[in-house]
Amino acid sequence: MGKYFGTDGFRGEANKDLTFKHAVQIGSFLGWYYGKRLNKKAKVVIGKDTRRSSYMFEYALCTGLMASGADAYIMHVTTTPSVAYITRVDGFDCGIMISASHNPYYDNGIKLLNSNGEKMDEETILKVEDYIDGKLEIPVAERDDIGRTVDYVEGRNRYMGYLISLSKYSFKGVKVGLDAANGAAWQIAKSVFDALGAKTYVINDAPDGLNINTDCGSTHIEHLQKFVVDNGLDVGFAFDGDADRCLAVDEKGNEITGDHILYIYGLYMKERGKLLNNKIVTTVMSNFGLYKALDKVGIEYEKTAVGDKYVYENMVANGHRIGGEQSGHIIFSKHATTGDGLLTALKMMEVFLAKKKPMSELAAPVVFYPQVLKNVRVKSKPEAQNDPDVQAAVKQVADALGDTGRILVRESGTEPVIRVMVEAESNDICQKYVDDVIRVIEAKGHLA
Repeated sequence: MGKYFGTDGFRGEANKDLTFKHAVQIGSFLGWYYGKRLNKKAKVVIGKDTRRSSYMFEYALCTGLMASGADAYIMHVTTTPSVAYITRVDGFDCGIMISASHNPYYDNGIKLLNSNGEKMDEETILKVEDYIDGKLEIPVAERDDIGRTVDYVEGRNRYMGYLISLSKYSFKGVKVGLDAANGAAWQIAKSVFDALGAKTYVINDAPDGLNINTDCGSTHIEHLQKFVVDNGLDVGFAFDGDADRCLAVDEKGNEITGDHILYIYGLYMKERGKLLNNKIVTTVMSNFGLYKALDKVGIEYEKTAVGDKYVYENMVANGHRIGGEQSGHIIFSKHATTGDGLLTALKMMEVFLAKKKPMSELAAPVVFYPQVLKNVRVKSKPEAQNDPDVQAAVKQVADALGDTGRILVRESGTEPVIRVMVEAESNDICQKYVDDVIRVIEAKGHLA
């Protein structure tokens, strides 16, 4: 990771950590870089979510792009996966999404995508950061070389058409609840489900710039759970601010996590001979119950570090077709280069309609194991993690659990914290083993 850009872009509180000046600089560099490298006027497509500051960053990025000679194509309020799709299929040199995903409204972020709609490579990101830090200069465009903006709402419409074309079934007669999180999916989600014939009920579809993710969406799924039960709906889907993740709710009001979704669609693929390599890609944070369920149906799995970036890299490197995170970032590599909440919802509808079974029955084989996770503030993450006595304590727990649970000890990517997590058959067992490891960390003097 670079100085400003993490695994999911340059993110922080608007005009405090991530400023409009940063946006101008990012736009300026990208417009110059792609124009110079390709020896032509660069074409860059931009989307944004519904945050108040997204409009400011959109204009700032456009200013920078035009000043360095690029044309900026504006998709307006749209989802991250739609920008990734349009960047790839419409021949843009790169794509930019303005969003802080599931973060509160006062945060924002700038995500950069390459011409394939994938997260931009580290080498280019570091060059952007060098320009922000004043380590290089670039010329401004003059006369007819100055860029322009182009209204590109047609890109959003084409993405919606693409989603609709992927559905193999009519949704007629199905009562579907959608929680748009007052975010990027607030118009797109209902339009897609309506076009496919569903009887669509929507909540949290009135963004005001300040209410994105506020007590709604996939991070507060309890509201959709109640809404589905109160209205007698067949299924519900909740998105986050930029709609790159999706969680579901069954007809009984139970939460269907990303782990459930991986199992349900992975098994559906296997049954039809579509699960290439017979593998699903997960992260280390998937619940032990998912792995037990996959073992029973003979599906193998990979485990990556936390982050959809690492899931996608594994899928590309090994030719896997489905992967994702418990949080609802699900990647279908045949159709998309990133997690796509709307695509995930449509894929779940496909299984629901093909098997003619309620969502509760489809998800039933995945029985979550109790989990206890504790964060331990330490002086040095590497020293605590690599301490021989701490490692011995972790191994002792792993040996004791055997195939009835697991322990995971990992460093936080953003805080001076070691995370100790145990999954086992009871909460008491989890608590005991987590405390056993923390006692060793404390005894060795690693606590901050």
